[in-house]
Amino acid sequence: MTDLVQRPETGPEGEPPHGGGPSEVVARLKALVLDTVSSEHSRRAYGKALDDFLAFLGPRPFTRASLQEFRSHMESLGLAPSSINLRLAPLRKRATGAAENGWMDPTIAAGIARVRGVRRLGIRVGKWATAEEATALLQAPDASSVKGKRDRAILATLIGCALRRGELVGLTVADLQQRDGRAVFVDIAGKGGRIRTVPVPDWVEVALRAWLQAAGISEGRIFRAVSRWGSVVGEKLSTTAILAVVAEYAGDLGLGLTPHDLRRTCARLCRLSGGALEQIQFLLGHASVQTTERYLGGKQELQVAVNDKLGVAPS
Repeated sequence: MTDLVQRPETGPEGEPPHGGGPSEVVARLKALVLDTVSSEHSRRAYGKALDDFLAFLGPRPFTRASLQEFRSHMESLGLAPSSINLRLAPLRKRATGAAENGWMDPTIAAGIARVRGVRRLGIRVGKWATAEEATALLQAPDASSVKGKRDRAILATLIGCALRRGELVGLTVADLQQRDGRAVFVDIAGKGGRIRTVPVPDWVEVALRAWLQAAGISEGRIFRAVSRWGSVVGEKLSTTAILAVVAEYAGDLGLGLTPHDLRRTCARLCRLSGGALEQIQFLLGHASVQTTERYLGGKQELQVAVNDKLGVAPS
């Protein structure tokens, strides 16, 4: 197992000062990083980043130079700046945690912490559906079956409420309440532990109520697995299952959308219909309005582009 840390002190046989072999050191450091994040999605992403770095590092020590090599390696693979920076973050945390626990020289850890991420130039335009495509997607499930009712409710909630997959599968019947004469999801915990209340459009509530009634669900998680015979099984649905639901119906329509694309679709359609940027920020649960602006793809107009009317008309 790779010796990741340079320790100022070791035991009698070169073991970490707190006991345990190199594999235990790796496990401790990984736990230090993962214990700092509460999101299941972030834990998976951080865990994969740590494992990928271990595979790249091999027998070499964990230093600033090796982390810079890893960053260059990811750039050579053509990874997006956001993906590279996501992988670098837990590695810098690992060095800091190791130094704080006496498993790494603080000077080396400080050097690792100073490794910069990749600067993102310009604005990447994400993918979204038009209002017509979103309507077709909602109509795709067979609403005469229990599974079809569930899938329509899932698609409706993603498109109409802009929830993340993790937020969607965590919804409970108790979360669906009435505020100011309308349906809302209350106290949804998003990224960074930010709490928000999400308005639920009437057509989304109709789809939700149809599913809950057909499934006989009156408490607990809203979305659950459905067997091939139409009976509800289990107490919850996984985020992977949500990904599969969207892929199934979007694929049949030739749209190639993901759950996050449907979240972006909601934001885009809100903006196109005249929604205030600040209100869209609240809906999405973003920490700043600048994040929402980037999420919407900036101010570039693609539907009526500036280069559509150049006056050039080839015969």
